[in-house]
Amino acid sequence: MKKKQPKLTLQSKILLLILSLMVFIILLLSASFTYIEWHQVEEQMGNRALQVSRIFSMMPAVREGFKRKDPSSVIQPLAEKVRHEVDAEFIVVGNKEGIRYAHPNEKQIGEKMVGGDNDRALISGKSYISKAVGTLGPSLRGKSPILSDSGEIIGVVSVGYLINDVKYQIFKKILKITVFSLLSLALASLGGVLLSRNIRKDTLGLEPHEIASLYRERSAVLHSIKEGIISIDHEGAITMINSAAMNFFGETGDFIGRKIEEFLPQTKMYDVLKNGETQTDQELQIGKRRVIVNRTPIFEKNKVIGVVSSFRDKTEIWEMVNTLSEVRKYSEDLRAQTHEYTNKLYVISGLLQLGHYKEAIKMIQRETELNNNQNRILFDQVQDLRVQAILLGKIGKASEKKVVFTIDENTSLNPLPAHIDISQLTTILGNVIDNAIEGAMSTPQPEVVFFALDMGNDLVFEIADNGMGIPEQNFGRIFEQGFSTKGSGDRGYGLSNVKEMVENLNGVIEVKNGEEAGAIFTIYIPKTKG
Repeated sequence: MKKKQPKLTLQSKILLLILSLMVFIILLLSASFTYIEWHQVEEQMGNRALQVSRIFSMMPAVREGFKRKDPSSVIQPLAEKVRHEVDAEFIVVGNKEGIRYAHPNEKQIGEKMVGGDNDRALISGKSYISKAVGTLGPSLRGKSPILSDSGEIIGVVSVGYLINDVKYQIFKKILKITVFSLLSLALASLGGVLLSRNIRKDTLGLEPHEIASLYRERSAVLHSIKEGIISIDHEGAITMINSAAMNFFGETGDFIGRKIEEFLPQTKMYDVLKNGETQTDQELQIGKRRVIVNRTPIFEKNKVIGVVSSFRDKTEIWEMVNTLSEVRKYSEDLRAQTHEYTNKLYVISGLLQLGHYKEAIKMIQRETELNNNQNRILFDQVQDLRVQAILLGKIGKASEKKVVFTIDENTSLNPLPAHIDISQLTTILGNVIDNAIEGAMSTPQPEVVFFALDMGNDLVFEIADNGMGIPEQNFGRIFEQGFSTKGSGDRGYGLSNVKEMVENLNGVIEVKNGEEAGAIFTIYIPKTKG
């Protein structure tokens, strides 16, 4: 298995980048400076040599020296004196034939000048700069002709600096540049370390690959959450929003950077920015929707720099609560049915123990006849298992409360469409039947009748009781959330939930009072999903 190579840290990457750039720039600048400096120093020293040679060639003492029998006795001391004053490597003076009259090495006096670069001075009478190899080595020379009083060329002056001296001058300047470059490199390294530390501080010590991994995970988590999540900075601009929140607002496009009040005019996120206090389970009205909102401040160095808010449609929460509530009711109804049958068994057992066999047989026959009739309708004419389960539970509950629960013999129901959920059925039928049972209990002979029909394009459910009915002034309010004719407390939600569930299925619910007594609820639900 191939060993995984360790990743460079952010600090190492920054230092490597800065040092690479600095070394590249320093080398480039040093090469450019060396090239320019070489030519400048060479030009300066060449011009200097040329200028000294011109001045020396025009000195009267030099001309007078050429008139003597031994010119070297006059010219040699003068040449050495000037050479030391101008710090030249050599000053050589020769006659028209190139025989030396002056040379730093006196042994060379009387010898012929070497280098082969005297012709332009001795023949053409020009002053110039040349490079040649003499007895002292490669040198940079300034040459000028020596003229007599009549203007005749009588000799030549050569003032020179060794090439090695030129290189030495350039090296001294490059050495200064190198010291400065190393100092710059050290400062750049220090700056890189400080910069990387500052960046690591801003990134909470995380490396770039760790930040990228966290960003990918954060995006995946945010967009997988059903709750809407949105965050703002200290100025109220949106900095993050997940897909659930976008769907909730029903808008597309770029939310980032826009003000939160554009989408939530009545938001209290600004309050959290000011006081830094967390707000939990707050209700907020957004259009026609009620949502549950949580708001949490974002702190940095004990200062609030933003707020994160999560919210969820209260309808979904209520649906979940109602489903749990109806399942609990269904369980209670089944327990009630079991309890009722247990009581009847105890009565039959008691009659048998007392020897009242005829009464016991009568009771058994009556219960059997009633159950056979109900079961025939329930299991033969109601084909949907979910509706069967709900009705069985309600039959037991009604029996416990001494209410006669009857399934109309004309009931006919096929298996319901798959889009009608058990929780919706439980909410709709369970609440209406419970209300009918409670309404019928106000009469001496309470009775509830259930009817279902599966014909055409709609499912029809009808639940009627023989109670007191519904006052006319309450017909328009019985489906309002929180409204109840049975007193205060945890009431007024059942029929509201029923109406909401029916409308979610694109159905209709109607209510009216019976001709003689009680209330009749009729529910129409389309078989096809709209």
